[in-house]
Amino acid sequence: MTAKRMLPLLAVLLAWQAMSSAGFIPAYKLPSPLEVLRGLRDLITLGMPPGHQLAGHAYHSLLRVFWGYLIAAGVAIPLGIVMGWSRMLNAALDPIIEMVRPIPPLAWIPIAILWFGIGNQSAAFIIFLGAFFPILLNTVNGVRTIDPILIEAARTLNASRRFILLKVLLPGAFPSIFTGLRIGLGIGWMTLVAAEFTGVRQGYGLGYMIMTARDIQRPDQIVAGMVVIGAIGFTIDAGLHLLERVLLRWR
Repeated sequence: MTAKRMLPLLAVLLAWQAMSSAGFIPAYKLPSPLEVLRGLRDLITLGMPPGHQLAGHAYHSLLRVFWGYLIAAGVAIPLGIVMGWSRMLNAALDPIIEMVRPIPPLAWIPIAILWFGIGNQSAAFIIFLGAFFPILLNTVNGVRTIDPILIEAARTLNASRRFILLKVLLPGAFPSIFTGLRIGLGIGWMTLVAAEFTGVRQGYGLGYMIMTARDIQRPDQIVAGMVVIGAIGFTIDAGLHLLERVLLRWR
C-alpha cells in the first residue's frame, strides 16, 4: 500500500483518537485506536480466552475457510462449465439455483447444525454456501461469453469435445472464473465469523474469539479482532489478485 493511499486511513485514525481522548466517543461504545492496539497485544500474548492466542484462532479460521472454499470451487467450476455449455442442463438447474441463491448463508445455520452438529463441518458448510454461487454464476457467464466462432472453428477442424472443453472453453472462461473465485473468497471470509458464532462453541476461531470477548465485555479486543479479520481478508484478496495477474498475463 502506497503512502498516498495510507493518508486517508491515518487521518481517520488520528481523528478517531482525538475524539476518544476528548471524551466525545465513550470507550465502552468504541475504544480508541490506542486501546485497540493494547487489546491486540493482549490477544497475541495472553489470548482470548486466556491461553488461546490469536495465532491459533487465525489458523483454525483459515482452515475452515480453506476447506469450505476449496469444496465450493471444486463443485462450482465444473458445474458452471457444464451449465454454460449445455442449454438443456442450464434450463433444468437454473430455476433451482435461482431459488436457493437468494437465501442468506446465515439462514442455513440451523440446518447446518442439524446436519453436521456444532463444529468445523457446520462452519465449513456455511462458508461453502457463501462462496459457491458467485463462483458458479461467474463460471457460467464466462462460458457463455466465449465467441461462438471459436467453438465453430474448433468443430470445423474436427476437434473433440474434450479438446474444445480444455483448449477453448476453459481458457476463454478463465478470467470470469477468477473473478468469481475472488468474489466467492470474499463472501466466504465474511460469513466465517457468523458461522463461528453459532457453529463453534469452544476451542479456536476468530468468530469464537470475538464472541468470548463480547461475553466478558472487552470491546477493545472485539474491535482488535475485527481489524485482524479485515487485515487477513485484505491480504488474501491481494494475494489472489497478484496470482490473477500472473496467470492472466496473456489478456
